[in-house]
Amino acid sequence: MNMRQRLKDEGVLEVKDDALVFTRDVEFTSPSSAAAVIHGGHANGLTAWKDKKGKTLKEIESL
Repeated sequence: MNMRQRLKDEGVLEVKDDALVFTRDVEFTSPSSAAAVIHGGHANGLTAWKDKKGKTLKEIESL
């Protein structure tokens, strides 16, 4: 079972208004594992996560 489904089964992720919402804080082992849960499949967390200005996590880490 993938992490996204496990979190849904545990009630950590709930569907509200056609969106998945966290019901409590979750700590992930990497930015990529967190992005995979959000995207619903494999994702590179360094490029998937962006700040308000559109800078990727990779760009922010390289500063």
